[in-house]
Amino acid sequence: MLKTNRREVGKHLLILIGSAIITAIALNEFLVPGKIFSAGINGISQIIATLLAAGGIHLSTGWFILLFNIPIGLLGWFKVGRGFTVYSIMVAILTSVLAIVVPVNNISNNAFLAALFGGILTGVGVAYPLKYGFSTGGMDIIAVVLEKTTGRTIGTLMLMINFGIVIVAGFLFGWESALYTIISIYAMSRVVDSIHTRHQKLTAFIVTSQQDAVIAELNQTLIRGITVIPSFGAYTRQASTVLMTVISRYELYTLEHAVKEVDPSAFVNLVNTVDIEGNFYNETEQLKLREKTAKK
Repeated sequence: MLKTNRREVGKHLLILIGSAIITAIALNEFLVPGKIFSAGINGISQIIATLLAAGGIHLSTGWFILLFNIPIGLLGWFKVGRGFTVYSIMVAILTSVLAIVVPVNNISNNAFLAALFGGILTGVGVAYPLKYGFSTGGMDIIAVVLEKTTGRTIGTLMLMINFGIVIVAGFLFGWESALYTIISIYAMSRVVDSIHTRHQKLTAFIVTSQQDAVIAELNQTLIRGITVIPSFGAYTRQASTVLMTVISRYELYTLEHAVKEVDPSAFVNLVNTVDIEGNFYNETEQLKLREKTAKK
């Protein structure tokens, strides 16, 4: 188990480092030179850095990414959960440092190509942390917190934030820059969708012959209800069990890892969930339940 934990930490660190490098390259080699703006905190940081540069103050975008993510990290620590926040803020800090260190070069003189490749690389940098159970910090953490206080979905909040970036870019730097920003953000979202999932909630159907072991492992790692459905394999002619549970996108990696740890031959089918009715614990409620369970 210790060896497995070390392997998982090592995998997370590799994803973390790779994500930061790719995002920093996307910023400094494609987006920043072309005045094309990224999504979320990175985009806001670019706008501020560009405005200051126009006034003769030259500061790297990385400094602003770092500045914004310090209070966001503290917010996430207390409001979202430590496991998710620690890796997310590590990605944000490393991205900030690399954005400061990596020189700004205009690799492509074609604004369309810069927007396209900048968006694709940013999408890769965002998607893989999500796939492995954390994020790149910044707006992901803010969106999770705002979802709990406003009742709006994370997708709606992110759309509003990115729309605001496009409008500001249009007014301050010209509508051509805004249009290229739209291309970049769209390319990023498509890459994220192809690697991970944009949906906040997923329904997982787990076909397994080791029902009790898988349920026990899921109960240890997730606070989610599980419905047990008896099944029968038409090809194998053997009895099995289908476990159905609804999870958030941030729990996808945890679920997949827990199932494969116990039953490597299990079949997992993920279905997009449009809406749910009834109890669905958010991150804060799960944290309270864990603390209450630990005290018993």
